[in-house]
Amino acid sequence: MATVKITQTGSPIRRTKDQRATLIGLGLNKMHKTVELTDTPEVRGMIRKVHHMVSVEG
Repeated sequence: MATVKITQTGSPIRRTKDQRATLIGLGLNKMHKTVELTDTPEVRGMIRKVHHMVSVEG
């Protein structure tokens, strides 16, 4: 399975609750934290929702 590396680059302060929950769902909760997840349509949808607060590799 292909994987994707996601790094949190933006702060969830003054963001909506659903965007904060999406970051937590991705396993991100602190600035500059990086996680590696399986590249699935569900993960891609979550990334699309918070694309302004994350950077994606792979």
